[in-house]
Amino acid sequence: MADLFTGALAGAVMGEMVKRALQTIENGRKFGPTLETNTQTLTALAPLVEEMMRYNEELDRPREEIEPLLSHIREGEELVRHSKKLSLWRFFSLSSYQSKLQRSDEKLKRHLSVNTQVESKRDLMEILLKVKEILEILERKEGLGGKCQIRGLSGAPVEPKCLGMDEPLNKLKMELLKDGVSVLVLTALGGSGKTTLAKKLCWDPQIKGKFGGNIFFITVSRMPNLKTIVQTLFEHCGCRVPEFQNDEDAINRLGLLLRLVGRNPTLLVLDDVWPSSEGLVEKFKFHMSDYKILVTSRVAFRRFGTPCQLDPLCHDHAISLFHHFAQLNDNNSYIPDENLVHEIVKGCKGSPLALQVIAGSLCRQPFEVWHNMKDRLQSQSILESGDTDLLRRLQQSLDILEEKFNINEKECFMDLGLFPEDQRIPVTALIDMWAELYNLDEDGRNAMTIVHDLTSRNLINFIVTRKVASDAGVCYNNHFVMLHDLLRELAIHQSKGEPFEQRKRLIIDLNGDNRPEWWVGQNQQGFIGRLFSFLPRMLVKQKQLSVAARILSISTDENFTSDWCDLRPDETEVLILNLCSSQYSLPEFTEKMSKLKALIVTNYGFHRSELNKIELLGVLSNLKRIRLEKVSIPRLCILKNLRKMSLYMCNTKQAFESCSIQISDAMPNLVELSIDYCSDLVKLPDDLCNITPLKKLSITNCHKLSALPQEIAKLENLEVLRLCSCSDLVEMPDSVGGLKKLRCLDISDCINLPKLPDDIGDLQKLEKLYMKSCSNLSRLPSSVSNFQQLNVICDEERAALWENIPSIPNLKIEMPAVDVNLNWLHGVRS
Repeated sequence: MADLFTGALAGAVMGEMVKRALQTIENGRKFGPTLETNTQTLTALAPLVEEMMRYNEELDRPREEIEPLLSHIREGEELVRHSKKLSLWRFFSLSSYQSKLQRSDEKLKRHLSVNTQVESKRDLMEILLKVKEILEILERKEGLGGKCQIRGLSGAPVEPKCLGMDEPLNKLKMELLKDGVSVLVLTALGGSGKTTLAKKLCWDPQIKGKFGGNIFFITVSRMPNLKTIVQTLFEHCGCRVPEFQNDEDAINRLGLLLRLVGRNPTLLVLDDVWPSSEGLVEKFKFHMSDYKILVTSRVAFRRFGTPCQLDPLCHDHAISLFHHFAQLNDNNSYIPDENLVHEIVKGCKGSPLALQVIAGSLCRQPFEVWHNMKDRLQSQSILESGDTDLLRRLQQSLDILEEKFNINEKECFMDLGLFPEDQRIPVTALIDMWAELYNLDEDGRNAMTIVHDLTSRNLINFIVTRKVASDAGVCYNNHFVMLHDLLRELAIHQSKGEPFEQRKRLIIDLNGDNRPEWWVGQNQQGFIGRLFSFLPRMLVKQKQLSVAARILSISTDENFTSDWCDLRPDETEVLILNLCSSQYSLPEFTEKMSKLKALIVTNYGFHRSELNKIELLGVLSNLKRIRLEKVSIPRLCILKNLRKMSLYMCNTKQAFESCSIQISDAMPNLVELSIDYCSDLVKLPDDLCNITPLKKLSITNCHKLSALPQEIAKLENLEVLRLCSCSDLVEMPDSVGGLKKLRCLDISDCINLPKLPDDIGDLQKLEKLYMKSCSNLSRLPSSVSNFQQLNVICDEERAALWENIPSIPNLKIEMPAVDVNLNWLHGVRS
């Protein structure tokens, strides 16, 4: 029994020994692959660990953070080094080293999979904290911090009427509210109502409920300027508007801005995007949650997914829209029968723009006009399609425009094509043009009659940016018109009936180095031509291009190099320069424009442009009117016959304070001076008082203006003095009482003006006194009792002051509705 037990025990021990031997042999066989795996792992980790050590030192991080990983690496390297020294005759040692190698590899993997992941998470959170701190610093530096307040719906200030578009509106809204949609394209032919629908969408309660104040509406147009678009977005956010070195810099900073405002859902509407601007849309894409882009375009841009197609209006909706704009429910001189209305509506092909314009042209028109319109629409070829067909139909409304003030309104409509696409056209610019071209009155009443008539015909949109008293010396500084881009194309098309040398209106677009084929300049001559241009004129005489245009409009972009051709516009009476650059020189041929009567220079860039070579105007004896917008005037020049100077959003300090020429010597026959939104104007030149022909002086929205010249009474012919919204004005000299011909005085919104001049009662010809919202004015001088007749337009508080003076026999007090638009206050872009 003992032997049996002993034998069994011995067998068990022998079996265990055999198992161990077999395990040792198996481990020995695995030694090679395990050693190779460890070697590969350490080899792969070596350069990464070296970089981590370098970054750790550069970032001045504690060495303890990386020491555990380094310890594992050193142990592994030491084990591999010993293992590689083992020879085959030490076969039974391989098993032990194989186990050590396996444990070392598992230990390293465990550290990398657990510890390193935790450490990485911690480092990521620390990085995010640092990034947040950096963003806060940048926000303060860029003006994106505490003062950066979203102003709500930006760029689409008026909710449009949107008749017959409920179904596409709901469809578009559903698409925008979906998760995951980043770019949505709304496409249709021109005049189909894309812009109207997009604006209406911005005012939809559900859209506003989701995006709140983060709704931005930007019009892109045919020739977009990316930097200007981004600057506009900064302005919409109430932030300091930066200068950008290039487009890449603009996009980078826009990303920072959107990530700031993008903490809440954000909607960006890019309206009127042309085919060449598809890449621009791509630049506005950022990886942000709840950031949507709505694009309106005549093309589908399928790279951004399935577009939303806006179809023409169905007949029933078209009828309703036509009835609305034709005002068929009012008492008209002629009420057409329904069959005639249906025939005309069919001719509009479901285009909202055509329905609107043609209905406006027929409103309150007699029987014959309606039937003629039907015949004109039916005579159109059914083979026509797209924008060409629409332009032909819109043409019908131009052909029935009437003549007013000895000028056909069609001519005035065609003049609107001289200004850039999708830009507001100042009514004051139209007044200056039409007064000289068509002999309309200088005050602008005739021009405004034409504007209102074109508006009633739905050919233009009339905009008043701020409601002021309409008869305050007939001031139209806040009045603008806008033209649908298709109607602008129609206006331009009307001007192209003759060769460009013979056109009455010549429109020249110069973008970068691109020039029209007829352009004669050194950049088209090639190297040889440029070389010979330096030779005496007897060898090379550059061809001069003569044009017969009465109106010359030249538009340039920020890349224009001022490389002008030798143009001879001998017949030009109005020169319109539309620019978009930080530096701009008047064309050399300006001094040859002997018949020039009006000059209109408008900078459409975001910041002011330095205007150079203004001295070229000094030889133009017929120049009567100059309107400058958003430019810096470096100096004055002698303009003996200038009658009106208008400065809007200009820098005037250098011209008024640093110029060697006195303003009375430069413009001795000036009759009207208008300065609006000129933020650097602190005081008027004292010498201004020596311009005795001056009848109208308008200084409005110039917030830094604090006082008037003490000798202002020397302006013996002054009839209108307008100081509206000069918020820092704290004094009016007593000599104002010496302006014996003054009929109108406007000090509305001069919130810091404490009192009226003591002798204001001496202004016996004063008819109207505007003093609304003069919140610091708490008393009236006793001389006001000298007035025999006066109309005071004021607020309720100021009205109470006048009501306590019963001795004025014909005193009339008006209290107009309060305008809640505060765009005139400090901080407005100017």
